Amino acid sequence: MEGIMNKLRHLDAYPKVNEDFYSRTLSGGFITLVSSVVMLLLFFSEIRLYLHPVVESKLVVDTSRGETLRINFDVTFPAIACSILSLDAIDISGEQHLDVKHDIVKKRLDVNGNVIEVRPDGVGSRKMEKPLQRQGGRLEHNETYCGSCYGAESIDGECCNSCEEVRDAYRMKGWAMSNLDLIEQCKREGFFQKIKDEEGEGCNIYGSLEVKKVAGNFHFAPGKSFDQSNIHVHDLQAFRKNRFNLSHTINRLAFGDHFPGVVNPLDGVQWMQKQPIGRYQYFIKVVPTMYKDENGHTIQTNQFSVTEHFKGAERGLLDNLAGVFFIYDLSPIKVTFAEGHVSFLHFLTNVCAIVGGVFAVSGIIDSCIYHGQKAMKKKMEIGKFN
Repeated sequence: MEGIMNKLRHLDAYPKVNEDFYSRTLSGGFITLVSSVVMLLLFFSEIRLYLHPVVESKLVVDTSRGETLRINFDVTFPAIACSILSLDAIDISGEQHLDVKHDIVKKRLDVNGNVIEVRPDGVGSRKMEKPLQRQGGRLEHNETYCGSCYGAESIDGECCNSCEEVRDAYRMKGWAMSNLDLIEQCKREGFFQKIKDEEGEGCNIYGSLEVKKVAGNFHFAPGKSFDQSNIHVHDLQAFRKNRFNLSHTINRLAFGDHFPGVVNPLDGVQWMQKQPIGRYQYFIKVVPTMYKDENGHTIQTNQFSVTEHFKGAERGLLDNLAGVFFIYDLSPIKVTFAEGHVSFLHFLTNVCAIVGGVFAVSGIIDSCIYHGQKAMKKKMEIGKFN
């Protein structure tokens, strides 16, 4: 038994030295203090990393099909009235959303940016609540008002009871309205007077769009939009002007829900129009993104990058529609983020590495300083004897 114990004693990798042979130095004490502080800092840093989730990212091919893309926006136009501004969305599959009003809110702004009025139901003039006449004469007792659509009816007997409905009927037909003075509903509602009253105002438009997950564009432009010979145009004749200041500030633009760490590059971007008229374009590359938190909850959303381009008018004329266009395309690559925690064994390994590494490095530094001082002393003593 004693022989086994002696053999085991010979395997001791940590031989002990009698304290009488220890040589303690001032430099050694200073190095010990510094190394202890370094160990503590690194240890607490490792604790923080262990307690907080770590986000890992990877790239995969996006195989999703038949999904929709939600676009959230908040844009301010300080020099164009809400009654003039319209929103359209068009994609490469041919689907069009013209003069979008659903889930859109418009705020009329004065020259100082203060809110004058909020219009949650879209743009345009209000409907007549109590019209006094019908087409061709006065209303009889208990007779329902039915305004004329002036030839733009989609079905026989269709009624247009407001200026806005007449304009919508013309838009559906692909017709431009050349003279609103002849439209009874517009005269009754004071359409031109309202446009005149809103002159010099601004507009804050915000809300969301739900579109197909294919390439396309959505744009803010003056006038009612319609298709004429398969060409997307806007009717500006009703406003009796062809130049509009499209200076704008993008308060927020996001393609999908928010997730931790997302950066939307267009948030807070401002552009001031210096030419009389022009077309401002944002070319956006949308990257599908999935974020999975530590509890297993998944957020399907998107990130995007963007480049900008402005095309001004030559001699006051523009060969394309004036407006602010957001032209987006989808990336075939999907980015996935997953939150996770470092395992306890990994944490323990790192702590041991910190303690052992700092101890070893500080020992090397102390040994170098000690032997250096000893060698210098010896040389000084030799010099004295010589």
